[in-house]
Amino acid sequence: MSGKVYLVGAGPGDPELLTLKALRLLRTADVVLHDDLVSPAISKLISPAAQVHNVGKRCGAKTIRQEEINFLMVARAASGLQVVRLKSGDPLIFGRAGEEMEALRRSNIEYEIVPGVTSALGAAAAAGIPLTHRYNSSTVVLAAGHRASSDGDADWSNFVAAGATLVVYMPGFDYEGISSRLTAAGFAGENPCAVISRATTPDQRTYQTTVSDLYRTPRLASPTLLVVGDVVKFAARNLIVESASLAEHGFEAAIAQSVTASLRRDGEPVA
Repeated sequence: MSGKVYLVGAGPGDPELLTLKALRLLRTADVVLHDDLVSPAISKLISPAAQVHNVGKRCGAKTIRQEEINFLMVARAASGLQVVRLKSGDPLIFGRAGEEMEALRRSNIEYEIVPGVTSALGAAAAAGIPLTHRYNSSTVVLAAGHRASSDGDADWSNFVAAGATLVVYMPGFDYEGISSRLTAAGFAGENPCAVISRATTPDQRTYQTTVSDLYRTPRLASPTLLVVGDVVKFAARNLIVESASLAEHGFEAAIAQSVTASLRRDGEPVA
């Protein structure tokens, strides 16, 4: 009797952002094939009886080919096992779910998609950035940025014309190249940007800058996500590391300074 494959979204990192269905499946699965970016806190929720395989691919360093992942899903399900293919964020957003669904269909394997909180929504919420605002932006564009400085990618000038908020997944560290491309597309140099690292986890760091100063962005820990647009100016101030403060006081000191300033504004006692 054939088993079933569940393409499950793990969300951006905080285990409390898992759906109830995702949690139930993690606790009952026979096999879990997970991405490298799935947080350790979520991995701990997997049943200790399950076969667990890390099938992640990060920054182009492929430890396993997509064809091998497809084979594992099909083979385990065909032997009657319940398989969870666990992906960070949402399976349908830059998660290769389309390729995996095709492989499962070809092999007549039953599957189900369990959506998750995609990284753009989780990171924006954690940083207090509204991706849309009725006075600033009514359009959101999600773009893959691991090749963001390449001339062969989509024309970003269309996003400028639409007044869109641009969210770049996996921007890498070529911020100078991304800045140049944004400028060439028509984004103003003073247009605000935020780079969010390890969103929704205890290790989250957020760096606020502008298009013209994006090249100054420090190498924050992966995974990172870049938000470009006027909506960034609405970010929660106590979560933002200002570029000027970072250069003058250092990263951790800038965080403490920003939080302290926020508490004083709110009238809270500061030790």
